Amino acid sequence: MFKLLKYLSIFIITTYLLFACNASAPTKLKRPPLKVVFASFVGECPGIIAREKGFFKAQGVDVELIHIRYTRLEQANFSAGKFDGGPASLGSFIMLSATNPDIQSVMVIDESIGADVVVAKSEIKTVADLKGKKLGANLGGFSEVFVTEMLKSANLTSDDVSLVKSEALEIPQRLKNNVIQAGHTWEPYLSEAVKSGGHILFSSKQTPGFILDTIVFRGETIRDRPEDIRAFVRGWLQASAYWKANVQEGNTIVSKALKIPINTLSLKGINLTDLTENQKFFQSGNPNSIYKTAKIYADFFIRSGNMTRIPELKSLFNSSFLNPPS
Repeated sequence: MFKLLKYLSIFIITTYLLFACNASAPTKLKRPPLKVVFASFVGECPGIIAREKGFFKAQGVDVELIHIRYTRLEQANFSAGKFDGGPASLGSFIMLSATNPDIQSVMVIDESIGADVVVAKSEIKTVADLKGKKLGANLGGFSEVFVTEMLKSANLTSDDVSLVKSEALEIPQRLKNNVIQAGHTWEPYLSEAVKSGGHILFSSKQTPGFILDTIVFRGETIRDRPEDIRAFVRGWLQASAYWKANVQEGNTIVSKALKIPINTLSLKGINLTDLTENQKFFQSGNPNSIYKTAKIYADFFIRSGNMTRIPELKSLFNSSFLNPPS
């Protein structure tokens, strides 16, 4: 009996020590995927190609892409911490920073060189014809700044029109129902509006360097997962380059993922920015630097009352993920 108790005691002690050693040993836990939201704008779709072609995983990061149609919902979910990051136009990013100061833009994903348009009903022939008419735009973000720049070209201001808060996807139906006479949109909604009799009145060709889309991450994610973000940036840039070199295949991948007709997808009017272009955008001395354009947006939002203070712009941008690790 004594021997039995002795052996039982030894067994218990040995088992305890084994568990204790295992508990103290470093355990490599699998990191959860980066949760990244995106909409249907073509400039936001390289992420789909990076996922489908395995570029993100090849760079060492898992990414969960979350497709959201409504920008307002996207911003609300971001504020609630439901995802790590996602694309945002430069103007929308500046506005978002007012309520979410702990965020940073880490890269420019595209520059609009004709993809953003104001589409109008057939009777609106010129920008000047908009006087007294209803103009749809996503107010409080880059969309409002863009249409304001358009109005300037005809010596008009927002006081000369009735601005109607509208998402890009709502523009075709609102034009058709005559709720508005013109509105800011992009593909695939532009094609739908043109089919219903609309025409392009103004485009971002006329505002070079003004409309940029960026990738934004929460400060917490940037601090906790810098290598994952660096891998994300590499995977995204790889996908952008791949799409430009393999347009039809890229269009097919995106069309299938979003369940939209392939003929509504086009890179026309969009420059998917590469690493060199990104580095130039983040150079403060560059005439087209992101800091200079960001200040234009910030000043506009202050004047319009959409923001009460200009954010510290330098703190909102983090170009370190564009550089090789030190």
